[in-house]
Amino acid sequence: MNVADGSVLWQKDYVRDFNASIPSWGIAGAPLVDGDRLICLVGGEPDAKVVAFDKLTGEVLWEALSSDWEPGYAAPIIVDAAGTRQLIIWHPRAISSLDPETGAVYWEVPHIVDMGMSISTAVQSGPYMFVTSQYGGARMLRLAESHPDAALAWEGVGHSDAEHGRVFDTLDSVFGSPVIAGDYLYGVDSYGTLRCLELRTGRRVWETDALVGDRARHASAFLVRHGDRYFINTDAGELVIARLSPEGYEEISRTHLIDPTSPVTRRRAQGPVVHWSHPAYANRHIVTRNDEEIVRFSLARP
Repeated sequence: MNVADGSVLWQKDYVRDFNASIPSWGIAGAPLVDGDRLICLVGGEPDAKVVAFDKLTGEVLWEALSSDWEPGYAAPIIVDAAGTRQLIIWHPRAISSLDPETGAVYWEVPHIVDMGMSISTAVQSGPYMFVTSQYGGARMLRLAESHPDAALAWEGVGHSDAEHGRVFDTLDSVFGSPVIAGDYLYGVDSYGTLRCLELRTGRRVWETDALVGDRARHASAFLVRHGDRYFINTDAGELVIARLSPEGYEEISRTHLIDPTSPVTRRRAQGPVVHWSHPAYANRHIVTRNDEEIVRFSLARP
């Protein structure tokens, strides 16, 4: 769109223009701007799961990956590994690395995610890359140093079943992307338990229910690192400031920002509502929304 007057400069209809089928949970994968390229999860058939457009004209620059299954919902990312810029597409059948300039595939590691729910963003630190899903479990990859490639370092079982007493020690997150800090990984599993895992092995270091406070299916929280602290938005509409370390979870403050409005069955004891919108942070402010309003709060020191 033209910033001056809002007029449309170009647009694409994935269904009409690329023969895409609407996935189970809609179209939700955020696009990625890479220079003059706009890289999108399209799900076009037969081989346009990912499409790169010229961001100024809308011209198709390349198409990549078979759409024999849904594209998922995880935002594409670009990492530098083995001296190469690699576009990472995590979809419900594999973790794929592509050349962002051409769409050529560097490597793929198979990973089956049921119900198409590859949602949280892949996270990378040095030679390690991690993905997590409620219905696919956890996968830690080790990226090759000499050439573009990757291998499975460790994995964890997905879909922990707390209702029947089977809770695993890995991360099977629904929405929130985990964070890597040094030799440790922090994230919230699908029942709201905050866990610290050892990066290289996946060993559980500690866990707590103090963050979300309600062990129930499809729980989530969004973690954003800020200096030596973390700003965490729970699906109850709270903002929590905390420190996370191998020693444990230290809550600094907590405040209610916005009411949850999304109905989900078999969820909270206090009612079937959750808040699943990731906030935005900018200029010492936080912007968040529910189904009824958008609100902005100052985070500046009084």
